[in-house]
Amino acid sequence: MNIILFGPPGAGKGTQAKKLVDFYGIPQISTGDILRANVREGTELGLAAKAYMDKGELVPDEVLIGIIKNRLNEADCEKGFILDGYPRTVPQADALAVILEEIEKPIDIVLNFEVPDEELVERISGRLMCKCGASYHKTFNPPKEEGICDACGAEVYQRADDTSDAVLNRLDVYKKQTQPLIEYYEAKGILVTLDGTKDIDVVFEDVKGILAKFA
Repeated sequence: MNIILFGPPGAGKGTQAKKLVDFYGIPQISTGDILRANVREGTELGLAAKAYMDKGELVPDEVLIGIIKNRLNEADCEKGFILDGYPRTVPQADALAVILEEIEKPIDIVLNFEVPDEELVERISGRLMCKCGASYHKTFNPPKEEGICDACGAEVYQRADDTSDAVLNRLDVYKKQTQPLIEYYEAKGILVTLDGTKDIDVVFEDVKGILAKFA
């Protein structure tokens, strides 16, 4: 099955994507990851992308879609894939539809995780990180000793883009960017919106119920 995931920052999209990967055995494809991999490996498209990235410019859609097409043709995508972070615009969605038709891998379903803004702000603005990779939450999962990582004893910190004001700005950008895409896939009859406020495992049961006809 071929899936696109939508969801604002903090909606749990990444958590659900990991569960999908583990349960269905299909890869999660992040445009950022495959861009970096192509640059690192020095592929023709990677070098083209690097030329723009080195100048601080956005990688053009025609380069990005070529990299995505190559990735979707790899063997691990034979049974399906999860697109995360792409498309971000309607022109990108149109370009994606063209290449998916060429490789005969149309999108089956678009899952859209919805959570009210006030809950997203609470979720994200309470996050705490540690340099060792451990993560906490001021309310839901605080470290045993305030300000100190349970795992390594280092001081935990809050990311600069996890403050309330920064989160609200990120949500505003997401809505402006994504709303046209939600309407785009609604018109195609393949978008399903889920309640992301539920417990993680309950949300995943909802997801599995929706995907049952494709599995």
